[in-house]
Order: sequence, then C-alpha cells, then structure tokens
Amino acid sequence: MGFLKEFKEFAMKGNIVDLAVAVIIGGAFGSIVSSLVDDIINPLILAPALKAAGAADIDHLAWGAVKYGSFLASIIKFVIVALALFSIIKAMNSFKKKEADAPAPPPSSTDQLLMEIRDALKK
Repeated sequence: MGFLKEFKEFAMKGNIVDLAVAVIIGGAFGSIVSSLVDDIINPLILAPALKAAGAADIDHLAWGAVKYGSFLASIIKFVIVALALFSIIKAMNSFKKKEADAPAPPPSSTDQLLMEIRDALKK
C-alpha cells in the first residue's frame, strides 16, 4: 500500500477528524471566553471597584471601557470558523458517501466458482 493511500485512510478516520474539529472549535470558543472576560466582565467589575477605592486615574476604566465591539468580533470569528469547518466536514461526508455508494466490482472467476460451490453445498 502506498504512503499517500495509507495517510489518506489515517487522516479520514472519523476519530481523527472529530478530534481536529474539537480542537479548532475549542480554540475559537476560547477566544470568545477570553474576550468576554477581558472586554466585558473585567471593565464592569474593575471600574466601580477602582472608583470606590478612590483610584486617581480611573477615567479610562469608566463604563465606556466595555469593549463590546471586540467581543462581537470574536463571536463573528467563531461563527466564520464554525461555518468553514461545517462546509469542510459536509464536503468530506459527501465524498465518503460517493465512495460507499460506488458499485462493488464484479467477483473474480475464482470467487464466482467458490460461490457456486457454496450454493451447491447448501442444496
């Protein structure tokens, strides 16, 4: 068996593809969580806390410091990555289906003879 054929069989196994998708989606979702914490939650918590503590340089941490645009951008990036992965997996599944639907090659003369012997033995 050729190296490329073995590699194709290895790469197209369901478990490996599932693991790759999980890693990619996990990384994209991690950026959403990081953006939520860094751009939304921390400014909302730190701004009132620093004002209450009497911090002098608090103007840049006011309610306007919530970077919801950055959070929305990370959500849009996640959706784009998910759509790209979905289209790739859908294409892979359609190729697998075409391979599975391909007609089986006709049996060789030896196989045909063995099937006739089997059928004769059943009678």
